[in-house]
Amino acid sequence: QFKIVESGGGLAQAGGSLTLSCVPSSGVAVIGWFRQAPGKEREGVACIRSNGQAIYYLRSYERFTISRDKNTVLLHITNLEPGDTAVYYCAASRFVCSDDPNIPDSWGQGTQVTVSS
Repeated sequence: QFKIVESGGGLAQAGGSLTLSCVPSSGVAVIGWFRQAPGKEREGVACIRSNGQAIYYLRSYERFTISRDKNTVLLHITNLEPGDTAVYYCAASRFVCSDDPNIPDSWGQGTQVTVSS
């Protein structure tokens, strides 16, 4: 189990941008961002490996950028849409990047992102 702390959520306007931050405990190889909108299943957004290789899972992947600087992982979202409203979760995995929410070993508490039109 890894400890994960997320921050950066909040209220934003459509068309704007937002950056979410994730700080996992040391030794985490893979970090993924997931999101869960009300009444919907949790879905993978992006994942980044320890070597910096990033994978994106959403159709609108071009609006998302995941990056890693030492022990901090950022998720930058541009051109926000009301459909981006969700609780965003950072998750740690020992080995594998996946958009399957059953794969990560540890989860953060989540941070709410609300996009107004």
